[in-house]
Amino acid sequence: MKLIARLAPPLAVVGALTLIPMTASTLAASEADTMKELDTFMDVFNQVRASYVDPVDDHVLIKGAIDGMLAALDPHSSYVEGSDYNQLRTTTDGNYGGLGLSVTMEDGAVKVITPTEDTPAHRAGIKAGDFITHLDGQLLYGLDLDEAVEKMRGPPGTRTTVTIVRPGRDKPFDVALTRAKIELRPVKWEVKDGVGIVNINTFSGNTGAAVESALTAIDKATGGKPLGYIVDLRSNPGGLLNEAVRVSDAFLERGEIVSERGRNKRDVQSWSAKPGDLAKGLPVIVLVDVGSASAAEIVAGALQDHRRAIVMGERSFGKGSVQGVSEIGQGKALRLTIARYYTPSGRSVQAGGIDPDILVPQLSDPDYKERKVVREADLRRHLVSQEGVKDELLEKDSSPDPRFTATAADLKKKGVEDFQLDYAIRTLKRLSAATGGGASVAARSR
Repeated sequence: MKLIARLAPPLAVVGALTLIPMTASTLAASEADTMKELDTFMDVFNQVRASYVDPVDDHVLIKGAIDGMLAALDPHSSYVEGSDYNQLRTTTDGNYGGLGLSVTMEDGAVKVITPTEDTPAHRAGIKAGDFITHLDGQLLYGLDLDEAVEKMRGPPGTRTTVTIVRPGRDKPFDVALTRAKIELRPVKWEVKDGVGIVNINTFSGNTGAAVESALTAIDKATGGKPLGYIVDLRSNPGGLLNEAVRVSDAFLERGEIVSERGRNKRDVQSWSAKPGDLAKGLPVIVLVDVGSASAAEIVAGALQDHRRAIVMGERSFGKGSVQGVSEIGQGKALRLTIARYYTPSGRSVQAGGIDPDILVPQLSDPDYKERKVVREADLRRHLVSQEGVKDELLEKDSSPDPRFTATAADLKKKGVEDFQLDYAIRTLKRLSAATGGGASVAARSR
């Protein structure tokens, strides 16, 4: 098998098992039990081939069996071939034709995890937690996830209409969209009031290099005197693990960034920062929300644990597992959950997510109170953070500061389109003033 990539993307228990020495007799018994199960499978396979009401191609049956086997494990393991394989490669590279949505399946319905910024879905106002029930009037219910995604993708310039069911709304509504080539600009940057803002939309093949370039550009644009940095990871569904490590490294001088632990205790791998904080110790705020998943959570967790940044916003998605993507034949690939990842302090964010240091709701979103969101813990067969540990973090969701009482209409009158970003800028300016415009308190105390 050829390993394509190690993914930490958003879209059963297979880990943390203790090795038990097996004698020859117990091994033989285990093999015998497995053969009985395979005999049962072949009995069913042969009966379907011989007696199903319509003739069925053997490939369809075997592909269905593989899909069912992986679906019994967790929401992120899958087998792809043909066009789905090509889509997997192009999505990893950060380019595809479609609407710009990260979706999952819930009870046979397509549910939006997050729209990607600067894509047709994002511009049309589709939100996390929306259900997509129809595409051009055709019901999507009952399709598997790959089939639903295939229908939503298509050549740039083609039009489609999606029917949305949004919790809190009385009736479904239609949204007309024009597909576009989703060339994900993984990183955008700007300077506001002397604050450098680095907006990371995804972790594709060149995200780390783009963040490094953004920091250099911000330093130049401010004459070498930025007040600090805001790293915006909101609605970032994740991507490549190595790019999350490189982005974290840009803000750290030393220390572990992330570790992953596989099925056996010996399957431990970790990544550490190299000397050289490109942000020069200046204050950093990381913005997260329910759409911040996986690789985005690796960055937020690393900077939070090292007290290098203040994490602000809302609790993140909670995908703390790593998928290995391996070619298993021409045009075929297996995406399999192979490990859980852990932040430098040893905590798993799986199912629990990253809790922000300062909880700031998105008050500029008029639906934020009524809109039901979806997190990893809402997905069927999601992994728990550790073997035998309940998702206790899910039961506590702290209330925001009572000062956050403004309405979306109030903010709009004041010209505030993005309350979380506005709050982060004002907070960072206060931090910079408190530290005399130099290194952050956390950085100087180490």
